Amino acid sequence: MRITTKGRYALRALTNLALSDPSRPVPIKKIAADEDISPEFLEQIFFKLKKSGIISSVRGPGGGFLIARDPKEVTLRMVFEAVDEGIAITPCTDCSDDDEGCPRQDFCIVYHVWKEASEHILSFFDTMTLQKIVDRNADKSYAAMIEGEEFSVN
Repeated sequence: MRITTKGRYALRALTNLALSDPSRPVPIKKIAADEDISPEFLEQIFFKLKKSGIISSVRGPGGGFLIARDPKEVTLRMVFEAVDEGIAITPCTDCSDDDEGCPRQDFCIVYHVWKEASEHILSFFDTMTLQKIVDRNADKSYAAMIEGEEFSVN
């Protein structure tokens, strides 16, 4: 399993929004600059996040993006699925949604190992939220940076 750049950038940008003032829209250019992401690529990601209802936009002067849902409710799985991120650890567990399933499933000795591992990963992504990420990892210098304050890293 590999989370692509699109999935990683989506999560970084959403964490940036989660750390921002929830009453003030954040311009996409600011998020892109803060996170060192191409604004054009971030627009593509935000289009999908907006379509899924995770973020909303405000047009005009002072416009930008806001998190549309409570960060406690936004799971990593929701984020990855919103940006079409595949989260199966092997192709054989990815085809389980297919009507035919994995062609080796009936006789593959390790199929259930991959299936169980996938279930554990999906369970983690279902319970890890933006709020938990912010609570666990947001240090004051990073929060100050996205709010435009001076900070130093020692």
